[in-house]
Amino acid sequence: MEDKEIYTELNSIRNLMERSAKFISLSGLSGIMAGIYALIGAGLGYYIVYGSHGGLRYRIYYISEQEILWKLFFIALGVLALSLITGIWLTIKKASKKKQNVWNPASKNLLYNMAVPLFTGGIFILIILFRGYYGIIAPACLIFYGLSLVSASHYTYNDVKWLGMLEIILGLLATLLPGYGIVFWTIGFGILHIIYGSIMHFKYDR
Repeated sequence: MEDKEIYTELNSIRNLMERSAKFISLSGLSGIMAGIYALIGAGLGYYIVYGSHGGLRYRIYYISEQEILWKLFFIALGVLALSLITGIWLTIKKASKKKQNVWNPASKNLLYNMAVPLFTGGIFILIILFRGYYGIIAPACLIFYGLSLVSASHYTYNDVKWLGMLEIILGLLATLLPGYGIVFWTIGFGILHIIYGSIMHFKYDR
């Protein structure tokens, strides 16, 4: 057997092992849709909180009214629910198209490694919400979400890790500029998701 044939065979074996160890049914379209939902949610949040002020003057305001906080909470919850439902549906659709099993060891590892930082972050955000530290809610969301993506990237496409790193960086920047939380939220959950989803779609979905 020639060296070229040996290399080809070894490469095929490596790809097969990677496919069995990593969950590759994630849909790029789900990232795009999540970004669109986030942009709509950010727009609604901006209108509810800062609509009467206009411009960038909102950087000096801090949200403390319970009614506004609950509205923002339900908007965020709605964005999360729509993103999850769309992501699950598109992932199942992609897996079915490629005749792959969605619920396998790789997907279980992916969910576990993603869930630990997310649940930790969720509890942390609830604590700071009840303590009244509203200025660090947006940074905390970005940082813990980024950590969950980096953790989960070991069991799916490597591109997910870079999205997670960018989310963490945005979260740290948002911590330095607490009055601009909604701007960083829009960039992190909206624009970055659309860019990431587009790259994933043209790179893996076609």
